[in-house]
Amino acid sequence: MTTTAEEPTTTSTPLRAGVIGLGWAGQQHMEAYSNLPGVELVAIAGMEDGPRATLGTKYGVTRLYRDWKDLVADGDLDVVSVAVPTFLHAPIAVGALEAGIHVLSEKPIARTAVEAQAMVDAAHSSGRVLEVAFNHRRRGDIEALKAAIDAGQIGRPYHGRATWLRREGIPALGSWFTNREMAGGGPLIDIGVHVLDYAMFLFGEPRVTAVSAVTHSELGSRGRGGASADKQDVGSAYEVEDLASLLLRLEGGGSLVLETSWAAYRPAGDEFGITLYGTEGGADLRVVDYAPAGELTIFTGDGESTADVHVAADPGRGHTAVVETFLEHVSDEPNWSRYDGSVALERARIIDAAYESAARGAEVRLDAEPGDAGTATTNSLTASKGA
Repeated sequence: MTTTAEEPTTTSTPLRAGVIGLGWAGQQHMEAYSNLPGVELVAIAGMEDGPRATLGTKYGVTRLYRDWKDLVADGDLDVVSVAVPTFLHAPIAVGALEAGIHVLSEKPIARTAVEAQAMVDAAHSSGRVLEVAFNHRRRGDIEALKAAIDAGQIGRPYHGRATWLRREGIPALGSWFTNREMAGGGPLIDIGVHVLDYAMFLFGEPRVTAVSAVTHSELGSRGRGGASADKQDVGSAYEVEDLASLLLRLEGGGSLVLETSWAAYRPAGDEFGITLYGTEGGADLRVVDYAPAGELTIFTGDGESTADVHVAADPGRGHTAVVETFLEHVSDEPNWSRYDGSVALERARIIDAAYESAARGAEVRLDAEPGDAGTATTNSLTASKGA
């Protein structure tokens, strides 16, 4: 039975879950809901008739919808996962929250901070949980590095370089991914948001005070760096960046360089990770081609001798852990107001500022009064999210 703000969720019966979106990400949510205790996958929505029917059969789900609005309107859901193109995140999440359903959205939270704020506001007004799936921070190597930092092994991190780089990894030329209005941007908002999230998580969530960024569109605009779209084709020209580089100034004096690309002349494959410099040591994590566990090294010593340690990390549980935590938060009714998507909103504000900085050719501050010259605002930034 669907709950409302006046009818709290109870955990005496399994939570009833729906998933909107039939692609890889949506299937990760379906798998988690099907395997975790205390929840039952009861509804699936997506535009593609064949995959929808196939997934319904696989997971034993009979409530299959082409339109997400029908899934929400039919009621009887406690939680829903939103795993669709970015331009649909805000309208679906707001609609579900207003219907009294807790929402777990895929990353990024939305195309802009304006849309993200609308989602957070809807969570507040409905009294429901809103969370965003940052599954990379749930990798075993990221969690092992976080544990080392929290244990004081590298002291206080003061500078980092976080990356996700691809040789030829534009998701699909001509698809919604390369359409500025539909995607909100290129690799920065797509895979770069993961890098931003795990870097800020490792740093301990300091406030970003300023952003200086550059973006480049040199390969995708010439049809290089990715295959042409098939079923995702929307006939779009290449309207976004294929490489972005950022310098973030952090409260307390720290700094972070973030670099991300869908396509660049570099070693083949995907590579992501982070290098951290701390007051008592350092760390380097490198993951090549989605290896379940990356190469993690902790650097320590007293200046005369070194004591470097290679850390073996478990693969981690990815989306399963994300969904599990979401369900735990849904079951924690007294603290629902804490789980409101604010972390993801802050990521959106930083990305907005980065695109604005790239468009202006100047640093954008996030710590001055709204409207000041050189200060990031949360309106009308979409137009700057191109090359």
